[in-house]
Amino acid sequence: MLLDRADGILARITGKTSPWGHRYDLFSDGLSNVLVFIGIGVGLRDGALGLWSIPMGLLAGLAVGMILWLVLKVERLEGQRAAELGNFSGFDPDDAMLVVPLMVILGWAKALFIVAAIGAPVFAIFMGWHFRSKLRTPTQEG
Repeated sequence: MLLDRADGILARITGKTSPWGHRYDLFSDGLSNVLVFIGIGVGLRDGALGLWSIPMGLLAGLAVGMILWLVLKVERLEGQRAAELGNFSGFDPDDAMLVVPLMVILGWAKALFIVAAIGAPVFAIFMGWHFRSKLRTPTQEG
């Protein structure tokens, strides 16, 4: 995750960005994030959450996938980076994924997972609502 951030910065500094590279980066980030939550769910199945952790992981993963789909759709309609929310005090919303390895190492995977199983679907709904006007086709506006 740290190298992912670094490669984007390096591409921008050296002027080696491309639309294909941007889409590849978005897709690989999204797929990795989906798999992280599904994997954590499978890994926690023998714990306090039991087998509920698997559908919770799928829910979090599918919500992250939905967010990726929304971003790709908005960018296809409006152009590269049109789906960015901006940053808050220097932190981009996808910087939140940097917390995942730290929380797992500290033994807080279950708490993180519960927050992700609730927060990712809520954020997907927020993204859909936030970009609703960009997602409408011209025939839906009239």
